[in-house]
Amino acid sequence: MAEIVLFHHARGVTDGVRSFAEVLRGHGHVVHLPDLFEGQVFDTVEEGVAHAGVVGEDVLAERAATFVDRLPAGIVHGGMSMGAARAAEGVLRRPGARAAFFLYGAVAPSWWGATWPEGVPSQAHVSADDPWRETEAEDEYVADVPGGELFVYPGSGHLFAEPGHPDHDPDAAALATRRVLELLDAL
Repeated sequence: MAEIVLFHHARGVTDGVRSFAEVLRGHGHVVHLPDLFEGQVFDTVEEGVAHAGVVGEDVLAERAATFVDRLPAGIVHGGMSMGAARAAEGVLRRPGARAAFFLYGAVAPSWWGATWPEGVPSQAHVSADDPWRETEAEDEYVADVPGGELFVYPGSGHLFAEPGHPDHDPDAAALATRRVLELLDAL
């Protein structure tokens, strides 16, 4: 069993985000789901990204850190798209992380002028033709995160694992979910 903090994507804490958290819980994991948008949910990624820009990176990072600081040190940090940055920050700023996973994007430790801690396994899951894909971050992730696994799925949907979203790809979602559960089971 792992204790996980899961940070939502730019649309907010959607039913799809809650659904993924429930899948993890259904496999015996404890999942914390902070709402960095304080209840706001957006119809599109673009609207959510615009909202995040108004709120500001510093405020979102502080909200995430405040939430994580209430949790035990030995947690798994998970993030979806925009939430991947919050998850990576948790690993990089607070010793003791057990693992990390990132859906819909990868992180580059240089964004924080940091080095990924030894012994913290991680996965990043992206779709091949996602218009939000950041291949430079993926290249750095693979090069600079020891043991970091990058999984690229066919398709162009950004939120490919989100049930009910037009980007949802059931096959890619099932495979990504299985891989995340395997990472958690190996801890």
